[in-house]
Amino acid sequence: MSHSHEGHDHAPKITADNQRKVLIAFFITFVFMIVEVIGGLLSGSLALIADAGHMVTDAAALALAYAAFHFGKRAADKRRTFGYLRFEVIAGLMNAIALFAILIWITIEAVDRFRNPGEILAGPMLIVATIGLLINMAVFWILTRGDSEHVNIKGAVLHVLGDLLGSVGTIIAAIVIYYTDWTPIDPILSIFVCLLILRSAWALLRNSMHILLEGAPANASPEEIEQHLTKTIPGLANVRHVHVWMITSGKALATLHVRPQADTDPRLLVKTVEAELVKKFDIEHSTIAIDWPDTAAGDCSLGTNSTDQHENSHDHGDHDHSDHDHSDHDHGVHTHRHEGHKH
Repeated sequence: MSHSHEGHDHAPKITADNQRKVLIAFFITFVFMIVEVIGGLLSGSLALIADAGHMVTDAAALALAYAAFHFGKRAADKRRTFGYLRFEVIAGLMNAIALFAILIWITIEAVDRFRNPGEILAGPMLIVATIGLLINMAVFWILTRGDSEHVNIKGAVLHVLGDLLGSVGTIIAAIVIYYTDWTPIDPILSIFVCLLILRSAWALLRNSMHILLEGAPANASPEEIEQHLTKTIPGLANVRHVHVWMITSGKALATLHVRPQADTDPRLLVKTVEAELVKKFDIEHSTIAIDWPDTAAGDCSLGTNSTDQHENSHDHGDHDHSDHDHSDHDHGVHTHRHEGHKH
């Protein structure tokens, strides 16, 4: 069995510049979020409070990015063989649940505002919303300076762009109320901002759950991997038992069995497969087992394989994971122990 580590470090390289700008952006966003809540309560504007709820998503995205940088630098140990990369995913799940609670509260409050309209101070509302727009523009500028290609930086930038739209809407609502006294626009706008938050919250919940359930990356399903390798790699007779999952966003792992053709060097085949997984699917951490001619036959006990991806059962007629101990597995390439590496 071969375990690919080439060019792959469990502690990803994080630049000090990325960490610093994310931390600065987080503090600016978090402080103004509190200001917006206070401004919303004093002015009576639910739209301001809803916009503060949207800024919660910005602050959470920035906090998750910083946590990913901070904990991602910690090396793996005997108990946590993948380090602390999953911390970001767990925090993301908790954040999504909290956002849904905020959405429910704002929606209930908006319905009550329709039934019992209250006085809204358009002047303070406009001032706070305008400052919010300037704050979001400043945070956007900070995040897009230098290296902005990191997946967590990109996610935070998208959150801030959404909040820019919310701030513009709140300014428009304040102007309308100031000149027309038509206060229903405030709860209407708060519902609009809720829809923006709902989109972010649902995406965060879905992605977090997908990773925690060992889901495959969008660009690397087992079926796609099997078909691509079979068509692309010379000397590859068969690919089986493909399992691919993510430790955290953007970091995929895979295990699979390959059967070389009779005249193919198994070691060279494994290296070629490893390189292709990195090149095509961005899977830098792969564990590849060789199926020798005398490999025991059986079914895969881990469930659906790539060839039957849309069904609940399958029959490989080959290898049985339940009869085969992956923790001490010598295929002739080298023995690889999977202690603490269950999937």
